Amino acid sequence: MSATVTSPAGRMAALARAELTLLGRSKSVIVTAVFVPLVMPFTVRSTVKDMDLKGSGLDMGLVVLPAAIGFSLLFAVYSALVGVLAARREELVLKRLRTGEPRDGEILAGASLPAVLTGLVQAVVLVAGCTAVLHVHAPKAPQLAVLGLAAGLVLCAALAALTASFSRSVESAQVTALPLILVSMAGSGMMVPLELFPDRVASVCELLPLSAVMTLIRGGWSGALSAGDAVEALVTALVWIVVAVFAVRRWFRWEPRR
Repeated sequence: MSATVTSPAGRMAALARAELTLLGRSKSVIVTAVFVPLVMPFTVRSTVKDMDLKGSGLDMGLVVLPAAIGFSLLFAVYSALVGVLAARREELVLKRLRTGEPRDGEILAGASLPAVLTGLVQAVVLVAGCTAVLHVHAPKAPQLAVLGLAAGLVLCAALAALTASFSRSVESAQVTALPLILVSMAGSGMMVPLELFPDRVASVCELLPLSAVMTLIRGGWSGALSAGDAVEALVTALVWIVVAVFAVRRWFRWEPRR
């Protein structure tokens, strides 16, 4: 009998299907990944009413929509995936998978796919909702919005794997994920656009992991991002992705942290 030959894509798809089944059984993950990102934009909307957006070239829609996509990246992809990878490691699932045919990158990519697809679908739903409710116009530079979203999905998945490496248990995973969530919400242009920050503060916040992603997404809708600024934001996002992937390859823990 000849051995069955599988492809990397087939192995990742099989892992993704299995992970999606497990994801559907976890009520806490579903709440974090599905409902939280859909509720958070209402909080931003109430905050935006008190912002002075005159002279910034922004309106309520151009603040709320990118923020909503940012929340989806943080909660549906990053936070949910930190818990998933920590759980699979502690349950020895990842260790057993390494003894089989899938390579390390395929295991992590397959486990991440359901969360990444959830974030992508949520982003599409949020765009449609904000367009209908807040009358947000179509993106003036859609290529920037697409690049920003794609970079955000990949970066959040890589950062989740890195964060899970330092999470000692499933219970501590959400605590371990909090610093990046809070810093990103406060300083990456989600709750408050970087255009409203003092110049010196904004120049520092621009270096945060998700700042470039938010800049590309917001610039895609506003069309106010110059070519030079767009290239700078894209390079910054790519640098963070490379650093995160390198760190995962170097420090990811496959064994339970006991």
